[in-house]
Amino acid sequence: MSVIDVLTAICLLGGALMSLAAAIGLLRFPDLMSRMHAATKPQVLGLFLMLAAIGLQLRAWPLVPPLIVAWLFQLLTVPVSAHMVGRAGYRTKHRRPELLSADELNDVVDAVVEGSEPDPR
Repeated sequence: MSVIDVLTAICLLGGALMSLAAAIGLLRFPDLMSRMHAATKPQVLGLFLMLAAIGLQLRAWPLVPPLIVAWLFQLLTVPVSAHMVGRAGYRTKHRRPELLSADELNDVVDAVVEGSEPDPR
């Protein structure tokens, strides 16, 4: 076994553990916001570790740019999609207010429902 094989195994194991953490979070957390957080945060790092393992094992420079592009696409789209899911879940009352430590969106949503302009702070 070479050093690259060991690094590949470590990256694959780390990526698998991050995916496992996301899966456990999806099953164990009580509400949409918590589950969304558990699904998105470890996913980007887990995918990076898996793609790094692929790049290390294949040892072909022409394959590295598509791996980087795949990771950057995930890095840019996952937070945006999680934000949109969170806002949609908030507006459709799929949240547990007792679990929120701060609810800054409530004033904005109330102002929109009433038809007035939200207070820009």
